Amino acid sequence: MDDDNCLLVAIANSNSMALEALYLKYHSRLARFVSRVTPRYENIEEIINDTFMTVWERAMDFRKASQVSTWIFGIAYRTALKSLRRQKNHSDVRNLDDYPQQTVDPDLATEVHDWLTHGLNRLPLEQRLTLELTYRLGYSTEEIAAITNSPIGTVKSRLRLAFAKLKLRLGPDEVARDDRR
Repeated sequence: MDDDNCLLVAIANSNSMALEALYLKYHSRLARFVSRVTPRYENIEEIINDTFMTVWERAMDFRKASQVSTWIFGIAYRTALKSLRRQKNHSDVRNLDDYPQQTVDPDLATEVHDWLTHGLNRLPLEQRLTLELTYRLGYSTEEIAAITNSPIGTVKSRLRLAFAKLKLRLGPDEVARDDRR
């Protein structure tokens, strides 16, 4: 039972082994995604666990309108946003201004990666997560629209705004250099 749809059907039939298999399959991808929202390990794990609790409770509601992965990331996205709203102090949200200035490794690839990470950390959460879903996780704009429960036009606007802000913050040379990679 390695097919996500089969696992979800088994989960809908209260098969806890299928839930465990799906959890193990998606945990690291979700952890990378959620870590863009909060750097604290405890929060990341709580969001992932809440995501899979929802998968367990709502597996029978999956209508195959999207891929299982899109559905799961949508749940994780909404769970992460709810978690942020519940926090009274948003100090866990990554923001470059919260970190001391770091030295940059002389290696160009590391330098570009550090610059890009700093620029990403300064973007609004929804723009940053849209870039994460697009470039690190490989989702299409249609899938991201399903995950974030947003119109496709909104997803495209978030991407355009994110790139424009990155170009302002990083400078066009840095963004162009990274695009060539």
